[in-house]
Amino acid sequence: MGAGMGGLAAAIRLAAAGRRVVVFDRAAAPGGKLRAVAVAGRAIDAGPTVVTMRHVFDDLLRAAGTSLAAELRLAPLDVIARHHWQDGTRLDLRQTAEASEAAILAAFGPRAAHEFGVFCRRSRALYDALDAAFMRNPAPGLLGLGRRTGLTGLLALGRASPFASLWSVLGRRFTDPRLRQLFARYATYSGASPFAAPATLMLIAHAEQRGVWTIEGGMTMLASALMRAARCHGARFHLGAPVAEVLTDGARVRGVRLADGSEVAGRTVIAAGEIGAIAAGRLGAAARAALGRAAAAPRSLSAVTWQVVAHARGFPLSHHNVFFSRDYPAEFAALAAGTLPPDPTIYVCAQDRTPDRTPDRAARPPDPAAERLLVLVNAPPLGDRAAPDDAATDACWARVRARLAAAGLTLDIVGSSVTGPPGFERLFPGAGGALYGRDLAGWRDPFARPRARTALPGFYLAGGSAHPGPGLPMAALSGSFAAAAIMADTE
Repeated sequence: MGAGMGGLAAAIRLAAAGRRVVVFDRAAAPGGKLRAVAVAGRAIDAGPTVVTMRHVFDDLLRAAGTSLAAELRLAPLDVIARHHWQDGTRLDLRQTAEASEAAILAAFGPRAAHEFGVFCRRSRALYDALDAAFMRNPAPGLLGLGRRTGLTGLLALGRASPFASLWSVLGRRFTDPRLRQLFARYATYSGASPFAAPATLMLIAHAEQRGVWTIEGGMTMLASALMRAARCHGARFHLGAPVAEVLTDGARVRGVRLADGSEVAGRTVIAAGEIGAIAAGRLGAAARAALGRAAAAPRSLSAVTWQVVAHARGFPLSHHNVFFSRDYPAEFAALAAGTLPPDPTIYVCAQDRTPDRTPDRAARPPDPAAERLLVLVNAPPLGDRAAPDDAATDACWARVRARLAAAGLTLDIVGSSVTGPPGFERLFPGAGGALYGRDLAGWRDPFARPRARTALPGFYLAGGSAHPGPGLPMAALSGSFAAAAIMADTE
């Protein structure tokens, strides 16, 4: 069930292995949170905006006899992100650590550049230690982690201070508070607060340095390519067909009941969607009971996104742009209190900007027409309480526009749409708009995400709510874990 990234990955693995695969999804197109929104006649990526950890998808498609290069046209981003602070400082993080270090040297001086170099080495060591031991391990545990990482990995983990928060560790790594704020933002990639999330999330820095790519035609092309690969091996997809209940015979899964009342028999079911929906009973009592303790997981952050077609003038936009808040602790205190921050950090994805190899200039759109922008701020996961309401969202948009204008970015808007936590709750019910599954509020939480197997025989989990976590490559790995578990259990 579910044609998001986890469901698509599981479908490819199982179909390529000769298993009969039928996929149901309530949406009209594959991809789940990998979606596009039409504004002024143009499709705007409104979920993930780039591909990282490309090897995960190449490995997945290799199982289907193809590759990313054969299915899609990808372009590497030289500028990973352009960052702006309210004191006027601007910094580009670039594809290589050496280029980023040079940019930091120019912007912040030799001490900051040295600190960044040390940070990069530790981020790489941490990534190497946790790649096989945690991210590509279907059932990691604290006891087994040490055995799998070895002495070198344990030393890397120790240097990362895994029991401390990301914010506190970055405070010891960087003297300049702006660099602390920049790398603390990695916590939000998992929908977490840097003041609570574990310091191990600093490994994201190395994941980005391994490569960041855009897809010609938009990110939804990835979902289409994966569905095509699964279909080539016999998988069948029923889109616009929501599942209402996982059926059992009292001991194990026997199939599913669709929203139209029809039943489909099957001895294995993968729920590749929001764990929150299962916990809320939207797939029936048996599925909810199969979650056990995972049903009570705290929620990650949500977001408010504005999909905009506009003429952008002034600030030299790159593909990814981050406009930081003045007071990071105050921003996350507001989110924890259940409100939109008065001074949020703003992410802007300028989707028509070509890969930018000129750090001091804007990457020009392909023509003088208005361009597509995704504008995002973090929000509390209260969509099932209709919060924030339209008035709060409109007021936030006014503040965002004023902040962007203060940075020099003027938007002459042709068309726009907005999605807040209530909208995400409607799209992905059961999580209040939380976009990343379980909140990471401490070092134990990464190990608390549910694994592929559940307490109900024949019922499996995949997707960004399950291990190893949110993000396109992680969700794809979760689908591969579910497929492997099914094949091992049904040999």
